[in-house]
Amino acid sequence: MSKARPPLALIAGPTASGKSALALALAEAENDIVINADSAQIYRDVPILSAAPGEAERARAEHRLYGIRDGALACSAAEWAELAKAEIARAHDLGKLPILVGGTGLYLRTLLDGIAPVPPIDPEVRKAVRLKAVGDNLAQLQRLDPEAAGRLNPADTTRVARALEVVKSTGRSLRDWHSKHEGGIGGHVDLRALVLLPPRDWLYARCDARFESMIEQGAIQEVERVLARNLDANLPVMRAIGVPEIAAFLRGQVDRETMIAAGSQATRRYAKRQYTWFAHQPPVEWPRYVDPVDDPAQALANFTQKP
Repeated sequence: MSKARPPLALIAGPTASGKSALALALAEAENDIVINADSAQIYRDVPILSAAPGEAERARAEHRLYGIRDGALACSAAEWAELAKAEIARAHDLGKLPILVGGTGLYLRTLLDGIAPVPPIDPEVRKAVRLKAVGDNLAQLQRLDPEAAGRLNPADTTRVARALEVVKSTGRSLRDWHSKHEGGIGGHVDLRALVLLPPRDWLYARCDARFESMIEQGAIQEVERVLARNLDANLPVMRAIGVPEIAAFLRGQVDRETMIAAGSQATRRYAKRQYTWFAHQPPVEWPRYVDPVDDPAQALANFTQKP
């Protein structure tokens, strides 16, 4: 560990891989602090469906950035990164190890590597772009930023609009802006990362069991409360895994058995996407732990014993 840089632990991986339990075991051992790096667990509206730590877990170690945001207010990766920086600094001031835990790769990348300093988009430009069909925007993007037009999915309305509004508003392509990042803390901390990549059959079985357990714990009532708020359907909390599936059940569109099967499948698909990302995107020097995390304490011992 570098004496010049304060330590930062990171436990990352797909949903249901055992991250939270492992982080809790690590924090409990030395009375350290767990900091949320999951984009769903930051919202107070869906503690069950996001598998946020409950009262029992929070009584065993301090947890920060869980359930702090109203679902009506989307939290961007940049906003979360600023919140995380403050909590990391607070932990260091207390002489404790901050332990980041989560599966949102964009959050982690933004915190460690920083973000592209894209200036605010001209409101008139944004309005004009968002009012046009994706085909019209793509045609204009092909003239102004052919590289982006060739790289993006022609049917991806959001990304095509974003690339076009950036080049029209700033005169520079989005890729050009992304060539330089600012504000990352990766070079200022002694990072100790661990990526969980357990066997896929073990992981998917956990996904299925966990979604059924969420239903038993009150996930249906949780979604009822969210729907009663009439929030914008595009908000992250409305698109959280399980919310659309349970909403369909509450509207009478599917039966309970079909809802549970759909929710379990959505969880497995999300875990698969995360698994692929964490298997290839983090730096190669980040250790990958490939065993099941059935016993968090034993998993920590196994990892620390490895050369």
